Amino acid sequence: MYSKEESARLRQQFWISFGQYMKPVPSASGSTVNWTNYKTGVKNIFFKMDVDGKKAFISIQLSHPDTGIRHLIFEQFEEFKLMFTNTLNEDWDWIKDSTDDFGKTVSLISTSISGVSIFNQQHWPELISFFKPRIMALDEFWDNVKPVFEDLV
Repeated sequence: MYSKEESARLRQQFWISFGQYMKPVPSASGSTVNWTNYKTGVKNIFFKMDVDGKKAFISIQLSHPDTGIRHLIFEQFEEFKLMFTNTLNEDWDWIKDSTDDFGKTVSLISTSISGVSIFNQQHWPELISFFKPRIMALDEFWDNVKPVFEDLV
């Protein structure tokens, strides 16, 4: 078991390594992007990546405080589900009402892998291989649909 400080250091080291690995990769539009802290440019829509001692996940998190509007945004994503699945080349979990780490109700579109740990540096190549193609595909998908969500919110 790692101390809180060692745990934080390993997390930071992983995300710095991932960021450096991804830095030369341009976005779908050809611009520079901060892959580890991806900005969608639309309020209350986030692309999240995280990993702990047991699993890694990547998601689109919809966190609009108004349930009706959040559901409307989620339903708009559902309209693009075929395009999403074709761009990502895999099926993700679609959850209209979920709870985030802070107890707040959000909508999630996500996928994860288990049996990996951020605390085991031997797992880092597997984690990078999990995150890289998915965040790039999310960026490609987002490049195509972002205007719809800018107009929606």
